[in-house]
Amino acid sequence: MNWIEGRGKSVVVEATIPRDVVVKTLKTTVKAMVSVNINKNFIGSALAGVVGGFNAHASNIVSAVFLATGQDPAQNVESSNCMTLMEETDSGDLWISCTMPSIEVGTV
Repeated sequence: MNWIEGRGKSVVVEATIPRDVVVKTLKTTVKAMVSVNINKNFIGSALAGVVGGFNAHASNIVSAVFLATGQDPAQNVESSNCMTLMEETDSGDLWISCTMPSIEVGTV
C-alpha cells in the first residue's frame, strides 16, 4: 500500500553516468550494468518474493543516513522501499533512477 499512497516523504532521484566513467572507474560496461540490474534487482528480487522494492540493499544506505542525521534507525524497514531502474541512453551512457515512496523522517 505504501507504494501506491506513499508514507512519509516520496523521493525520486536520477543520474546519468557517462559511458567513459562506467568503463574507466567501475571497470565494466553500460550493457553489463543494465543486465545485472534486470537479473538481480528485478528477476532475483521477484523470485525471492521481495515485498518493498527491487533494489540493491537500499536499507544499508538508509540506515547510514538515518544514523548520521539523528533519525530513528528503526524506521529503516518501510523507509527502504525502493525501485532502481537502469537504461542505456541513445548516446551509450548509463541512466539510473531510484524511486523511494515511503521515507519516514521526523522533524522538530
